[in-house]
Amino acid sequence: MDISNGNTDAKAILKRELEWSGEDRHENKKKSRLCPYLDTINRHMLDFDFEKLCSVSLSRINVYACLVCGKYFQGRGPNTHAYTHSVSDAHHVFLNLQTLRFYCLPDNYEIIDSSLNDIIFVVNPTFSRDYILHKVNQSKMSRAYDGTLYLPGIVGLNNIKANDYCNVVLQALSNITPLRNYFLDPSNYSHIHHAPGTQGLAMFPLITRFGELVRKLWNPRNFKAHVSPHEMLQAVVSCSKKRFQFTVQGDAIQILSWILNSMHLGLKTPKRKNTIINRCFRGTMCITSQKILPVEIDEKERNHLLETEEYQMKMEESPFLYLTCDLPQPPLFKDEKKENIIPQVSLYVLLSKFDGKTGKEYQTYKESILKKFQLTGLPPYLILYHKRFTKNTFYTEKNPTIVNFPVKNIDVAEYLTEEVKERHKEPVYDLVANIVHDGEPASGTYRCHILHKGTGKWYELQDLHVKEIEPQMLTLTESYIQIYEMQNCKVKTQDSKKGS
Repeated sequence: MDISNGNTDAKAILKRELEWSGEDRHENKKKSRLCPYLDTINRHMLDFDFEKLCSVSLSRINVYACLVCGKYFQGRGPNTHAYTHSVSDAHHVFLNLQTLRFYCLPDNYEIIDSSLNDIIFVVNPTFSRDYILHKVNQSKMSRAYDGTLYLPGIVGLNNIKANDYCNVVLQALSNITPLRNYFLDPSNYSHIHHAPGTQGLAMFPLITRFGELVRKLWNPRNFKAHVSPHEMLQAVVSCSKKRFQFTVQGDAIQILSWILNSMHLGLKTPKRKNTIINRCFRGTMCITSQKILPVEIDEKERNHLLETEEYQMKMEESPFLYLTCDLPQPPLFKDEKKENIIPQVSLYVLLSKFDGKTGKEYQTYKESILKKFQLTGLPPYLILYHKRFTKNTFYTEKNPTIVNFPVKNIDVAEYLTEEVKERHKEPVYDLVANIVHDGEPASGTYRCHILHKGTGKWYELQDLHVKEIEPQMLTLTESYIQIYEMQNCKVKTQDSKKGS
């Protein structure tokens, strides 16, 4: 049977597989103890981070991994690609990537041996509830199969071409404790079902791929000290309808906003609308807006317009996933030594935008509106976005202003309404993630700083490069996105309802 046409003979392949798997199971176990090829397995060659498709037919149906060379092939019956590969290259041990069962080809018997459990754990890491709650934040270093030491959770991600803007966001999100704990246990979301044609169904592949990536990043028994986000990036490209690519540099805040909103849609059901995304990041603010009067009108017309509904003050409650902090314009002139001045601004000056008193003017081509913001609901994790890029008709310009911020004990009480202050007696935050943009707007790169809860140390991650960094060095960078954790906050990770 020729399967070179991909999925056309899928039913025939599956039928043949069922016939081949119908052997006496007791005989399989007897043979497995005597399998002479287990020592040919080459764990150095195994990489399960890539898309599970046949390297010959590019089919995703019934794919097996050759545990000798690491390549993927379809089928295991006679004339299939896996069978042909086993005969031509004398590679005999294969793993079904869906059922996670091992087979010896071309003899076609199942291999049952406890020495292969480490391979299953790398393909699909599973964690007990006790491990997730009490042991995942361990400070002990793990040793990869190649001998490299690494800290689970602080693991490099491959940069396939230009996906560093996505890597830093994935690293930051995978280190948000309640979000990480939620995705380390697939039972929290594997039961969710969506009606055909809904947005939730379209976004659900993003949920499963992100869960797989988080489990691999926190796997204490990896074969290598880095992870490839290939499957997650494929889901991003597909679910965003190619809005985001991993071959073209993108904007970290745009991908962060899209991932959070898309995962919220994928997790939300008619019975359960308060998802883990909301519970971690959703806050609320009161926006007061008033249309600004034209300058050229006289007093009489001014008084008349003030009485109209169009120029009345309007208030609305608005949810947010992150707060946009507007950086002051950098100076246009150089200092007396003919060198560029590197401007600096305090984080508290940026946050004054949300005190309910400071107004900001927003202009359109036909009107100007004065808006004031005040926080009415605080999330457990507060995301701040420092708006560094401004676009005009011709080019994108970057603001290099350095933001001075404390790493710990950021009090946001003065930005809250009196009612909210009663609910939050001590609204104090600590920094847990810091995403930095270096270089020019078009050709720059991203890196991130992550606080590892188990060790209490800060680490800098830039694609595959991981190193420890002193917290004092964080404030010297051009921070782009920051994630703060409220002190003494608890976020419920398990959903109360397990229904669809």
